[in-house]
Amino acid sequence: MKKPTLTQELMAEFFGTFLLILGGDGVVANVGLAPRLAPNGYDWNSIVWGWGLAVMIAVYVAGGVTGAHINPAVTFAMAVKRDFPWGKVLPYFIAQIAGAFVGALGVYLAYRDGLVAAGMPNVWCTGPGSVFGTAFWGGGTASGPVAYSLLTATITEILGTMMLLLGIVGWVDFGGEQAGWGLGLIVGLVVVGVGLVLGGPSGYAINPARDFGPRLFGTLVGTGGLFTGWYWLVAPIIGPLIGGPLGVILYDIFIKPGLPTAEPAAAD
Repeated sequence: MKKPTLTQELMAEFFGTFLLILGGDGVVANVGLAPRLAPNGYDWNSIVWGWGLAVMIAVYVAGGVTGAHINPAVTFAMAVKRDFPWGKVLPYFIAQIAGAFVGALGVYLAYRDGLVAAGMPNVWCTGPGSVFGTAFWGGGTASGPVAYSLLTATITEILGTMMLLLGIVGWVDFGGEQAGWGLGLIVGLVVVGVGLVLGGPSGYAINPARDFGPRLFGTLVGTGGLFTGWYWLVAPIIGPLIGGPLGVILYDIFIKPGLPTAEPAAAD
């Protein structure tokens, strides 16, 4: 069977991540600007399901070429514990970040009128200043949102990315040779699950490219404060790069040794 070239792999990672951000940041813009329904017509459930479906589409599109990493945390984890070539790690990172940047451009073109009218709010990335910032970083009061610390947000990013990788490697081992057909659906549902149970403290980037590429784009089009402080580096970049390998390492310690293996054929 013919194997794809590195260029073809990078094109797939670029395009898959483009679709991921077009759908994911697209639903954030749709919810934040609420163009058709009253604001209470959209909520956090809309966002997490939109992100999950965006992941599903991206995985099904790019998965046949690369398995659809579309996430530096996945690429790094596969290099640490699954023999992914280290020489491909940095090129994959670059392709993923570039795809995320162009995906944010697509969101900008689709929602430009509303974004301009709203003063170019942060629909691009997570953390302080996001259009839903009060949900994650608001001034916590008895009647208002809780203010989460950078440490808490980073820990949550580690745990969320750990869950993502556990879901991926678990499904691949469970499904065996047939795992590929359902990978997009399963990973999409895992992302929905992570968003529902761990999304609050940080907005659950769980993907450095998903956060950094759109953050760059948002800065270029006039959204302010996206690189203020250290949040942008610590929680959505360092956190997932720790959580991804951690998930695979824990899987290999607690689960993999107990998986059934084929019995060797009996000698004649």
